[in-house]
Amino acid sequence: MITAIVLIHADNARIPETAQAVADTAGVTEVYSCAGDVDLIAIVRVRDHEQVAEVVTAGVDKVPGVLRTTTHIAFKAYAGADVEAGFSLGE
Repeated sequence: MITAIVLIHADNARIPETAQAVADTAGVTEVYSCAGDVDLIAIVRVRDHEQVAEVVTAGVDKVPGVLRTTTHIAFKAYAGADVEAGFSLGE
């Protein structure tokens, strides 16, 4: 399972309905409204990388009110108790 974090810049006048439409997009599991550099954050969980691209480009990017997106792939989660956490790509 692949998790992607999609940072969404949205039309400020349409944030509630944009957030709901993004949340209704297949593959999107959570949407957060936030203050700061972006307006919304969507969590996408799918089986492979091709599906991430499909969900974002054919789904989220097409939602009315979405101005632009940036996608980040999450590779590993860490807990506060991890004292020997390591990170590597390709393993």
